[in-house]
Amino acid sequence: MTSNTTEKGWFRLLRSDLHAKAEWIYGASGTREILKALATDGTLAMVLYRWMQASQRCRLSPLAMVFNKLNGIFGSCIIGRGAEFGPRFVLIHSNGIVINGSVRGGHDVKIEHQVTIGAERGDSPVLGDDLFIGAGAKIIGAVKVGSGVRVGANAVIVKDVPDNVTAVGVPARYIQRKSTTD
Repeated sequence: MTSNTTEKGWFRLLRSDLHAKAEWIYGASGTREILKALATDGTLAMVLYRWMQASQRCRLSPLAMVFNKLNGIFGSCIIGRGAEFGPRFVLIHSNGIVINGSVRGGHDVKIEHQVTIGAERGDSPVLGDDLFIGAGAKIIGAVKVGSGVRVGANAVIVKDVPDNVTAVGVPARYIQRKSTTD
């Protein structure tokens, strides 16, 4: 992958993240909504994460470390340098978020404040697509969280979560969501 390709890929990811955040907050992703989203809580942390990720891919580890530290200071969150999320990654509020560097996440992952996604004995979670993780939730260890999952506020996930459920409680139990096609 050339540096130019990496740069375009980084910009495409960031643009998709900003569109997703504007849609989440304002219900639209026009220029006006994106500009407003740029000034909201969590957006700086999203930008610093994508810069960190691009630096890692270009093998600029010292620069990636700088972006990682800046995210901790100015974004109020810690995202490990190896953490990978697909397009449309949204930090709704970044305060207190901690994500282990070996976490893998799909696309359309939206995270509220005070969330921990962490390793247990070196094993980290793998997250599916189209996820919402509520404030204060914890996802710990070698668990797989399916696609279309909603994690309730303060839920603690320590075992696999199937697709299209809502996870609530400590430890989390799963509530089947009604199909929108019925």
